[in-house]
Amino acid sequence: MTESVHDYMTRLGRAAREASRVLARASTAQKNRALQAAASALDAARAELSAANEQDLASGRSNGLDEAMLDRLALTPARIDDMIEGLRQVAALPDPIGEIRDMRYLPSGIQVGKMRVPLGVVGIIYESRPNVTIDAASLCLKSGNATILRGGSEAIHSNQAIARCIQLGLAEAGLPAAAVQVVETTDRAAVGALIAMPEFVDVIVPRGGKGLIERISREARVPVIKHLDGICHVYIDVAADLDKAVRIADNAKTQRYAPCNTMETLLVHAAIAGKVLPPLAAIYREKGVELRGCGQTRVLLGDVLEASEEDWSTEYNAPILSIKIVESLDAAIEHINRYGSQHTDTIVTENFTDARRFLTEVDSSSVMINASTRFADGFEYGLGAEIGISTDKLHARGPVGLEGLTSEKYVVFGDGHVRT
Repeated sequence: MTESVHDYMTRLGRAAREASRVLARASTAQKNRALQAAASALDAARAELSAANEQDLASGRSNGLDEAMLDRLALTPARIDDMIEGLRQVAALPDPIGEIRDMRYLPSGIQVGKMRVPLGVVGIIYESRPNVTIDAASLCLKSGNATILRGGSEAIHSNQAIARCIQLGLAEAGLPAAAVQVVETTDRAAVGALIAMPEFVDVIVPRGGKGLIERISREARVPVIKHLDGICHVYIDVAADLDKAVRIADNAKTQRYAPCNTMETLLVHAAIAGKVLPPLAAIYREKGVELRGCGQTRVLLGDVLEASEEDWSTEYNAPILSIKIVESLDAAIEHINRYGSQHTDTIVTENFTDARRFLTEVDSSSVMINASTRFADGFEYGLGAEIGISTDKLHARGPVGLEGLTSEKYVVFGDGHVRT
């Protein structure tokens, strides 16, 4: 690259701003055509995608990436299928842009309502997972936003291969190439430039490790949609169905270890612990999960490591699980609100009152009854895909799909009305 990183990012930002104005007026049919064409391009480029991804995986192994990171990096055939399906699902979703609601006449005679509009330009900064390129591009495109995508250096070949498919889709629909731009440099200075361009970028969405997100939150000069940790809990209540409890607690931890919606702490009511923990411990041990528990858990299960204070607030992203026996629903809620990350927490219970209290009092972006925490993502919530998960409380919370990438403005209809 002959130009400086700052000049390069400024060029991308200026192009994205211009493209965002084109996208804001693009028709639903035009956006859907781009998404469907990109899906077809991905399907036709499976061999190229796999080859590019293998380059990244080989480099990652030689650079000592751990298994959790390699798992996030891998573009398996199933994940390529998911990317294609995600594009098609987003194309099938209702277009929120231009939707007008709450129109009402006021005493002056004017009509006032709200219209849904794009945010403008969305910057996405992410690590490892190349499928994020498709999730982010599809949602931004459908919601009328231009996007600048800065993936991690460990996925550079995969991201570039995916970007070529997206560009084919944009060209097929007659939309500007700058509507979706993947940053080509791996220079870390590109991140600093992207988060400091309020004249070109309207919001930043960081997806990656805690260190990355803390840095973005600290240094960004534009608004940030984020979550820091995925410290998710399953609480097995005294009124839980044992079969449901075992199935949910197993799935929440072992279905996959790396995602942010994987359970990291299991809470169990003392009155049911003797029935549910032994069969669960047998399942976890068979699957190679390291167990760390409170004093009561260690007495009950025997060969369990002692959980430290730090364990209760740790996101492992690994086959490690903390277990705590609690005396009441109150104690479970208190533990979650103290140590949790406001991401996703679930209660297993047949008691309606306990379930409603849990929904009301647990302060997380997703709160569940009798379901695995692994459902907390945009695809499973019917959003088609997600651009990230927000544990903030302003603008967007939980999995961020199309609506989270839009805003509203007031619209006023008059007929020559003047204020007196």
